[in-house]
Amino acid sequence: MTVTTERVLTILPAWNEAESIAAVIKELQQEVPDMDILVVDDCSRDATAAVARAAGAKVVRLPYNLGVGGARRLGYRYAVEHGYDVAVQMDADGQHDPRYITDMIDALSDADLVIGARFAGEGAYKVAGPRQWAMKLLSKALSAIARTRLTDTTSGYRACRGELINFYSRNFPVEYLGDTVDTIVQAKRSGYVIKQIPVSMRPRQGGTPSNSPSKAMIYLFRSGLALLLALVRR
Repeated sequence: MTVTTERVLTILPAWNEAESIAAVIKELQQEVPDMDILVVDDCSRDATAAVARAAGAKVVRLPYNLGVGGARRLGYRYAVEHGYDVAVQMDADGQHDPRYITDMIDALSDADLVIGARFAGEGAYKVAGPRQWAMKLLSKALSAIARTRLTDTTSGYRACRGELINFYSRNFPVEYLGDTVDTIVQAKRSGYVIKQIPVSMRPRQGGTPSNSPSKAMIYLFRSGLALLLALVRR
């Protein structure tokens, strides 16, 4: 790992994650002790904010539910206002392994945005059916746009630095899949360098995911629509 004096902030959007958030924060503190942790509570109905604050994280709370894109935009705005050099975004449910954070920060030495890719040879995470088709479609299209091989363009596990943090604080999209698809298109069109590193995923540490065949088909349709909107957006 490269020794750095840069100030690093990890942004955790959280909606009703009281079951998992304390364990996620504790693991982050153990793996990267010099890093600050910001939990953006997206108007949770449970004790997410209180649990996160008690675990030692910084907490900001939205007055109404904006979704993950809106929560991440607030996180990037916080990073700008408090002078952070690097921002790492990850999920609050424990699926993202914090052991990869230092590798992602190191990879920023020749990139502005680093994506933690689940399908790049690390771990055994798999998806099937329409969701898999959608992910492959998005990855092929966005690899062509970014002019680099991207295998997991819907990954929410990312790190960025410098001016891109400021850019996202103003422009991070809030619509469905905009926080993954559109942010890649935005970064490339604005001249930022994008790369990926392999990471492994873990099961959720708490809560219940909502998956079904009908939702998978809806995901396929909406993924295509999100890509189209990202391409035509000025």
